[in-house]
Amino acid sequence: MSSPTRLRVRLLLALGAAEVHLRLGLSVLLRLRPRGLLAALTGRPPAPEVPFAELVRIESDPVYRALFCAELNSAIESRYAAGVAVVDDVEAAADRLRSIVRLPDADERAA
Repeated sequence: MSSPTRLRVRLLLALGAAEVHLRLGLSVLLRLRPRGLLAALTGRPPAPEVPFAELVRIESDPVYRALFCAELNSAIESRYAAGVAVVDDVEAAADRLRSIVRLPDADERAA
């Protein structure tokens, strides 16, 4: 493999790694609740919450349970869609990489 091709491959791999790192970092920040984000930014712990308070409300209030289940289903579907999008991005990057890097043996076999 020539040195310009190696350089291109290394650059593509570095860019892909940087993109994955940024996506993971942003997803961690986006998953934090507002109190958790504020605590992370200010260094102060959030106010203590009563354990299982929301679970008790989900079990006792049918309207709240229906709302919670709808939001949960929506979150599951969006997380699945995000996972599918990441897989599609990885496959597209792999295709781009394959198109850039061509082995000399493969070219000789095709001829």
